[in-house]
Formats: sequence, structure tokens, C-alpha cells
Amino acid sequence: MKKDNRSCEIIPAARVNDVREYYFSRKLKEIACMQASGKNVINLGIGSPDMPPAPEAVDVLCLHARNRNEHGYQPYTGLPELRHGFSDWYRDWFGVVLDPEREIQPLIGSKEGILHISLAFLDPGDGVLVPDPGYPTYTSVSNLVGARIIPYELKESLGWEPDLDELDRTDLTGVKLMWVNYPNMPTGADASESLFSRLVDFGMRHGIIICNDNPYSFILNDRPKSILSVPGAREICIEMNSMSKAHNMSGWRIAMMASNEKFINWVLRVKSNIDSGQFRPMQLAAVEALHLPKKWYDGINSVYRNRRKLAGEIMTALGCTYSESQVGLFLWGRIPENEAGAEQLADRVLYGANVFLTPGTVFGMHGERYIRLSLCCSGEMLEEALARVKNMNN
Repeated sequence: MKKDNRSCEIIPAARVNDVREYYFSRKLKEIACMQASGKNVINLGIGSPDMPPAPEAVDVLCLHARNRNEHGYQPYTGLPELRHGFSDWYRDWFGVVLDPEREIQPLIGSKEGILHISLAFLDPGDGVLVPDPGYPTYTSVSNLVGARIIPYELKESLGWEPDLDELDRTDLTGVKLMWVNYPNMPTGADASESLFSRLVDFGMRHGIIICNDNPYSFILNDRPKSILSVPGAREICIEMNSMSKAHNMSGWRIAMMASNEKFINWVLRVKSNIDSGQFRPMQLAAVEALHLPKKWYDGINSVYRNRRKLAGEIMTALGCTYSESQVGLFLWGRIPENEAGAEQLADRVLYGANVFLTPGTVFGMHGERYIRLSLCCSGEMLEEALARVKNMNN
């Protein structure tokens, strides 16, 4: 019988056409090709900490990983030890008392949590308020679930805070969710207690769930804050936190969300149908890391403070301006007026100096005149990047 070599035309789901490949996924492929051709590219684009986790946490991981009975599936709600560890962490550092049995849900990273929360609360056509500039995953996940995206501008003139008076005048019919992210990425702005109070009030008045994504609160920041410290916040707010940044565990995928029991249960319905929990030894190691003393955070911040100074010198060499008050793992700077745009500057630096930095357009249309530098790079490499940029400009 003659084989029919005709191929079927397969069409992906419509949602695939609504999202693009993640910018860093595309750009890292290009950088890999440059590296393969012999060009030594310094990557100042990605926020993946290059320092190791605490030795105590690694020791706990290794100890339990050697046990033959600790490699099976784990509870969808996470180990009780981990939930209690997160509860202790929030009490000690944020002054927020959370019920570990009812108000905390461990996550396989806050990026996955964005999907779980969106699936739990957003039907197709529901409105979601997304910051611009902001973390691209808020937009891409909203597209994947068929939500109606309503960007709201973060303005430098307002300290990168949302203009809630302007939003009050907006038609918010059908809006169910608002993403906020403080300390902010990419701008480095820290939230004031006043902002958190106004966000809670805004959510309560409009029936909009306020989701604060809070992984940067310990980096170059003397006063970690939580939106859940506002009285009544748990009724309308969800906060996510992560061990990726302050504990150097980005590849471990350990995070959490905290809210009222009802919200937690709704998200758990979604989550329990998508993943099967985290590796038990890793959860126990995370518990160890959550009880690290202040000197741990002081130690990594000492390193980041030195790197931040060098990143500022790179910004200056590029003619960019930036605020010294920024916190978090990046430095956000405004490009000179004579530059055509952020992507053009980023490409000029990549091809002219073999240094990769992130154009602000990745984070939305209002990031057009900005670039972002990561502090997840050794001081020696930052010094080399600075020398290359200076040489490129000569």
C-alpha cells in the first residue's frame, strides 16, 4: 500500500497566538550564538542570583536527599514545617501574623502562582489591571486565560506608584484583579505604608482583588513591608513572596502566597490539578533558610551594595540618570534624550561592547525611555562591563 506523505495542517490553540516567546528566552538564544562564535558576552539582563544559598540550607537538603523514603509525592498544601516556617518569617520580619494551616499556600515559584491565581479568579473577558512598566508575566498569563487587560501607567513623577485617583475615574466594570509589585520591578521603587493603605481601600471600594508580588523586599532594603500589615487587607488582598532573591534559591522554585482562607482554597483547587508539590528535602532546606538571622541578609546586601555602585557607574557612562533611592536586585535608569530608544541603546551596547542589558520596552510601552541593569553579576564582571562601555563610547 502506497504511503500518503501529505501532512495535516495542525493549528495551535488561539491563546498561543496571543502570547509571544518570553523576551529573555529569545535574547538568550542570540547571546548563546554570540558566545559560540567566540564573543564573551557579559549578561546584565537576568535577575538570577549568582551567589549560593546558605550552607546550612544546602546541608539540610543533602542530609534528607540521602534518605530513601523522602523522594515521593508531597502534600499539595506543602509540608506543615514549611507553612509554619513561612508563618514565622512573616511574623518576625513583616509583623504579620498568618495562620499556617489556613492562610498560607506554598508555591513552585511566584511565576507559577501568577497563573494559579489568574485561573482561580479570572474568567474569559474579566478585567485585570496590569502595571506598565511591569513584570511581563502579568500580561502574558492574563492573555493565556483570556482576560481583558487594562494597563495602568506607573509614573516617575509619582514615584512609580499607581495614580489611584485616575483609576477611580476609569470604567472598572468587570475588573476583578489588580497586579501590584512592591518593592517594584523594574523601577526599584519601594512602597510606602500610605500606598498599601490606599490600595486596600481601592480594592475594597471596587471589589477588586489586590495581588502584591513581593520577592524583592530584603534586597538593599532596610524595612521589609507587606501589604497584609494593613488592617483588613486579608479580606481583599493576596501577597506572594519567594525565596528566589533574598535566599539565592531561584532554581529551587520555593515561594508562597498568603491571604484569607477562602482565597487560599480557591487557588488550591487549581494548583492541585496542575502540579504535585515540591521535593521534600528541598522544602525542609527552605525551612532552615527561612530562619536565617539578620546577618545573612546583611551579608548579601553588602555584596549587592558594592555591585550597585558599579552598575551606577555603567549607567553614568551611558549617559543615563537614575534614582539613588531604588531597592531590589536591579538598577533602572532613564536613557539620554539623544538616544532613539531603549532597544536601540541595548542593541548598540550588546553588539558594540558585548554587554547585555534590558531595554525598558520589555516591561511595557512606558518603559521606552529606560534601561535596566541586573546586580546578579560579580564585581569583576561589572568592572569589565564598565570598561567595555567606556571603550565603546571613545
